[in-house]
Amino acid sequence: MRLPFLDRSEELSRLQALFGRRDAGVGVLYGRRRCGKSRLLLEALSARRAVYFVADDRESTLQRAALAAELARLLPGFDRVTYPDWDALFARAWEQAGSGSVLVFDEFPALVAVAPELPSLLQKYVDRPGRGPHLVLAGSSQRMMQGLILDRTAPLYGRAREILKIDPLPCGWIRKALRLPDDRTAVEAYAVWGGVPRYWELAADFPDRDAAIRELVLSPLGVLHDEPARLLLDDLRDLTQATSVLALIGQGCHRLSEIAGRLGKPATSLSRPLERLLDLALVRRDVPFGASARDTKRSLYRIADPFLRFWFRFVEPNRSRLEARQTSAVAREVQAQLSQHIAGIWEELVRESIPRAQYFGRTWGPARAWWGPGRDRSPLEIDVVAESQDGKALLLGEVKWTPSRSLGRAGTQLGQKAQRFPLAEGRQVFMGTWAEARPARPDTTSGWFGPKDVLHALQ
Repeated sequence: MRLPFLDRSEELSRLQALFGRRDAGVGVLYGRRRCGKSRLLLEALSARRAVYFVADDRESTLQRAALAAELARLLPGFDRVTYPDWDALFARAWEQAGSGSVLVFDEFPALVAVAPELPSLLQKYVDRPGRGPHLVLAGSSQRMMQGLILDRTAPLYGRAREILKIDPLPCGWIRKALRLPDDRTAVEAYAVWGGVPRYWELAADFPDRDAAIRELVLSPLGVLHDEPARLLLDDLRDLTQATSVLALIGQGCHRLSEIAGRLGKPATSLSRPLERLLDLALVRRDVPFGASARDTKRSLYRIADPFLRFWFRFVEPNRSRLEARQTSAVAREVQAQLSQHIAGIWEELVRESIPRAQYFGRTWGPARAWWGPGRDRSPLEIDVVAESQDGKALLLGEVKWTPSRSLGRAGTQLGQKAQRFPLAEGRQVFMGTWAEARPARPDTTSGWFGPKDVLHALQ
């Protein structure tokens, strides 16, 4: 099923403004695969004189011929000539395309891999005075795109008028995309597929979530069964360490010392692969509220993307069983443990919503969890802690997903935690409980919020 065009309104308006300029400009789009870069470009190019070229791994001679054929749609007869090199092709394209036209190179890093001279050549034409076409460079390899455009030594550095990083969509759009019946189901779907539009399109072709998981992810023939390897190949030369680190985090090793111990390596040897995964937003480092981001001793590492977290929790440990076609047995185990996985994603969505919503009529800063010794020196954990903009108030929150007998007393329990919380002294404290559903008899010591409140904020 093809999804409607969702969100991206700011990115779309920026591209349209770029293409509307009389003088030629350069635009850059990058971000992980399947997040909608190509769809965004096609929407922005609608009704414009444009050439959209998707690069691949073929030799330069074949790619020049393919680009010439695309240019011929805009400039009749352009492909009747054999171009001996890229300089000859660009010279004619820049002379004839005219102002207001757009030339797009999608998957630009693949083209540079077979023609390393392209960035320098394009710099020459971009810097040439006159009215050539607007140039857009797009790619899924974040490492290569940053090196080609954002590195100070790159030929095209400083030429771009727009540099847009295309991230996964926020959770608030998944209900509309998949036509789900309620917000609770939307949270459950997001916990599996994350915010990648292509995953949503694939899942929409199945009657329910469990069938989609089985056929797309668990089955060795499924389109997404080997998705993490494809994703990592875009940006990493050596997959062994990155995959090993992700596998251990997915199995519950969240401290650097735990990961290093399981790998039998010194912790210092993991600094570089972890930093790379952090830069790619595949892994997130959490520290307690109020702690410095450099506090490595208290840092916890988690897989940031919901789909990758799902994959490394349920697929990676069961690869051999799935290859042996024991899909049904693994699917039953997934079903039994899925609510725990959803609860972890729900907790993160709640924290993400805090600075975007007006809980208790106030504006809050970024929310984090907190863990450490309480005032009585015994261990204390709080799911949500955020500070008001003026610094005079704190928001403390308890997050639950599956119903439990103690849910109705969650506010009272949170109040007890607030009394032991060492950072609450001298500040007004607001308390909230975020749950899948409001209990029949909740206590009134805290505010109650649900999936509707969170999803509304995350749009």
